Amino acid sequence: MTSAASPHLTGGLNTLVISGRVDADRAELTPRGELVHGCADILARTLAELPATVTRVDLDMGRVHFMDTAGLQFLDVLSDYGRGRATTVTTTNWNGQPRRILELAGLDTTDPLRTAPHDPAPAASSAVALERAERLHLLQSEVEQLRQAIASRPVIDQARGILMATHGCTSDQAWHILRETSQLSNTKLRDVAAAVTASAESNGPPPPPELRTALNKALTRRHHS
Repeated sequence: MTSAASPHLTGGLNTLVISGRVDADRAELTPRGELVHGCADILARTLAELPATVTRVDLDMGRVHFMDTAGLQFLDVLSDYGRGRATTVTTTNWNGQPRRILELAGLDTTDPLRTAPHDPAPAASSAVALERAERLHLLQSEVEQLRQAIASRPVIDQARGILMATHGCTSDQAWHILRETSQLSNTKLRDVAAAVTASAESNGPPPPPELRTALNKALTRRHHS
């Protein structure tokens, strides 16, 4: 039993693959990859393939290494399946970035499908709703930062390579040069890297004056360090 998702929209090559086995009335599923757009559909198809005799579904989430808000839809599908089939469903072994997302969403990181306590009184309910909204905002902000970091990494790595080849520095030194240039010029690191990369191309434009000045300062400091 194996289900796979298409490559996700962040541009990576990772897919969500759900493998598993059925032993009598228990199904053990192991998702691998990322809980991003489309993951809930892949899960729904996997669950639909389970025999009607299954009364317990256990998911080992240890091989899921990235999760955005689509992961909450993944959990909703599991929860609906459990209620609709009167089936016990567990998701355990969360770690890394997915575990952090569960924390921000206010879910139990041991098993987010664990039965929640009874609803609080109306006054307390409003406070809980506000807290959940704040947590969701934090979750979305953190995921967006991760997406930007993923998108920026190729151009930053390319700029580091250019500095290493041009100035004979190490990879760590090139990283510090880029970061210091960013700080000195008050320019985003990705924009600094893009300018360095563009200037290395044939007839490529030189970096803007303020960025070029900051880069020269960072290079001078490295030579004197």
